[in-house]
Amino acid sequence: MRALLVEDEHALREQLAASLRKGGYTVDEAPDGEEALYLGREYPYDVAIMDLGLPKIDGIQVIETLRKESRHFPILILTARGHWQERVRGLEAGGDDYLTKPFHTEELLARLNALVRRSAGFSSPVISAGPIELDTSAQRVKVSDSELDLTSFEYKVLEYLMLHPDEVVSKTTLTEHIYEQDCDRDSNVIEVFIGRLRKKLDAAGGIKPIETLRGRGYRFSPVS
Repeated sequence: MRALLVEDEHALREQLAASLRKGGYTVDEAPDGEEALYLGREYPYDVAIMDLGLPKIDGIQVIETLRKESRHFPILILTARGHWQERVRGLEAGGDDYLTKPFHTEELLARLNALVRRSAGFSSPVISAGPIELDTSAQRVKVSDSELDLTSFEYKVLEYLMLHPDEVVSKTTLTEHIYEQDCDRDSNVIEVFIGRLRKKLDAAGGIKPIETLRGRGYRFSPVS
């Protein structure tokens, strides 16, 4: 999943970015509202973490502008303790949840995971598709109760596909959601990840949930 992290305090931003990446997120960082607005318009995020007291353009205005321009990804607001008015304004502007500073990283990750799941229509952290079970909290995948050994990128590809079942997902879309903005992207690598996933998911034979649609992309169809 790809996250936009907007925080003007450099040390905190770097700390949060490291924790998010460790938690499996692809992260783009913005130190001010102007950069946040540019990135939010330019890239397809799965979730955003937004401080409100930002230089150049404040967080409330960033949220309002993104919502008016039909950017619907979930937004988690960061606010200072005791500033309940900011929380109310942020939620009314289009934010989906808030977290008060200081906070525990584990809670931040749990809230982000919940926002991503709910935006995709899932209430439980465990997504099941026949014998395939993906735990978005633990980042583990099982097939018929046997855990698979997946690389970070293999997991990200499968997670995105399973959060968007029966949708046609292009290689470009997958590339945009698993790589950060400054990475050297090669969409052909997606074919390699898909090939590995198919072998690992279908090691016992008979499970073929990932369909290739030539010239269009891939579709994950739940298996019985």
